Amino acid sequence: MGVDEQFYREYILDHYKNPRNFGHIEHPTYTHEEDNPLCGDVVGIDLLVKDGVVDDIKFHGRGCAISQASASLLTERIKGMSLDEARTIGKEDVLSELGIDISPARIKCALLSLKVLKAGAWGLGEWPGEEEE
Repeated sequence: MGVDEQFYREYILDHYKNPRNFGHIEHPTYTHEEDNPLCGDVVGIDLLVKDGVVDDIKFHGRGCAISQASASLLTERIKGMSLDEARTIGKEDVLSELGIDISPARIKCALLSLKVLKAGAWGLGEWPGEEEE
């Protein structure tokens, strides 16, 4: 294992053990929750939007280190962004943020928070590039 890969594994574990923006927003503008029935991961996201900007974001749920770290990283990234900017975040952005190769079996874990964000805030059930089962 290379130094970079070890760093990213520790980075993912830190976000899993010490998630950023974990919890609920009392009166969110948008809220949505989904699960991955294949592994049991659950992620919900609450967004508070003011003047077209993500003023606050929280996630909740349970699951593997990849799904929970991905949600933590995604919430850090989009807090303070305009909704239009947040809409441009895609699959490759999320995967590159994780920094390690994700096996095909774990892709849905890594992308669950993105799917929740897109479905909750924009009513999209899938995004370009999502593989069908």
